[in-house]
Amino acid sequence: MTMAVATPSGRAARGPAGAAAPPARTARVPRRALHGVLLLDKPAGMTSQTALQRARRLMRADKAGHTGTLDPLASGLLPLCFGAATKFAQAQLDADKAYRATLRLGERSSTFDGEGTISAGGVPDFDRVVLEAACASLTGAIEQLPPMHSALKKDGRALYEYARAGQTVARTPRRVTIHRLDIVDWQDRTLVLDVRCSKGTYIRSLAADLGERLGCGAWLAALRRTASGSFELAQALTLDALEALPEAARDARVLPPDTLLAAAPAVRLQADDAGRFLTGLRRRIAQPDAPLVRVYGPAPGGQAPAPDVFLGSAHVAGGELVAQRLLSPLEVAALAAPTA
Repeated sequence: MTMAVATPSGRAARGPAGAAAPPARTARVPRRALHGVLLLDKPAGMTSQTALQRARRLMRADKAGHTGTLDPLASGLLPLCFGAATKFAQAQLDADKAYRATLRLGERSSTFDGEGTISAGGVPDFDRVVLEAACASLTGAIEQLPPMHSALKKDGRALYEYARAGQTVARTPRRVTIHRLDIVDWQDRTLVLDVRCSKGTYIRSLAADLGERLGCGAWLAALRRTASGSFELAQALTLDALEALPEAARDARVLPPDTLLAAAPAVRLQADDAGRFLTGLRRRIAQPDAPLVRVYGPAPGGQAPAPDVFLGSAHVAGGELVAQRLLSPLEVAALAAPTA
């Protein structure tokens, strides 16, 4: 015996008696070429990849990537790159970062955060002078041992895989720079710090090291990224806020791709040189040597007088402009197109 089941189209689906009809297929959202940077305020408890994919669906972007993983337990600023901007994400990977870190004093954690086994380390017994001295000792260029619970690779395996198997392997300390380590609040066992640091710094390790300096132990209870390079958390949107906006308003929050290179000097080319630069040819230029520059010029085929448009990144060596990452003709045209 079979029974008819109503479908969204109004047709009848046939199936065994009592059997549920298969779920209706959700209409696929069409993707589009979108180029630029969206500053997201990632929630705690979500992976960076999940946040990226949710934002990508909301923006209908056909190509997307983020500028460095923010731990699931952490919240805060996560710059997302769409389309042509993905070519320049490395600039943000290399940029300094800023965090608001909350530490639990008087205890130690096997993972340096709340996911590990917590053991008592004694009630803190020091004054603010001692605390400030301990913070000062961890400011500047320091050698930091990567934690076992991290994604760094050793012989092809992530360190956290060894840690989960109960193994500890030798690790090489890495030189990082703590530009600032400021005390925001200190109440009993809770210490809040503002940290400005170089790329590759583990704030969990910094918390544990500070606890050892104080002789009582400490672990990272909460972490919020407040800045990445020139980008600030105040510029960012949460996923809920992004979803609540109409598409035009979402698009208005997308920054141009060249904002990723805002710290680099700009080079502007005439039309002929711009066209040759986009083919990868070196150009003579009267500009001092520079490891990274932003290059602009008239869009090929544009009407005169054509406005300058971002063409890509390069470096200058010995009076020559050498292309590094170039936009495609379609990407240049998209950036040159007037916005509504």
